[in-house]
Amino acid sequence: MNAATRTRRATLRTRAAHTRTTRRAHRATNTGQPQPARTHLIAAGIPPTTAKRYAAAFSRGLTADAARTTKIKLKGRTRKTTQIKLYTATTFAHRLATYRPRDITAARLFEQAAHRLAA
Repeated sequence: MNAATRTRRATLRTRAAHTRTTRRAHRATNTGQPQPARTHLIAAGIPPTTAKRYAAAFSRGLTADAARTTKIKLKGRTRKTTQIKLYTATTFAHRLATYRPRDITAARLFEQAAHRLAA
């Protein structure tokens, strides 16, 4: 397998993973239940990698509407139970209207998502 084929296959894998993640986020937010910031960001049109990067900063200082616990994997076989903040659609929309990352490209994505959500 040469480098071009490997690159094309990686691109297809990434594109398929992003499509799956986006569909899952849309399905989850359409239920009307509170969702984590990352899920809301993906459903608003922000790419999954960018949403994962900025979800923690996005939810910092914001009071959660609900919470749930989940297990995260640490090194080796160790797991840790942690709490995830969940937000309703209105809380998310208010925060998205005001939050902008320092990175210019990401800030533009967040601004476009806020305009789409407000319309």
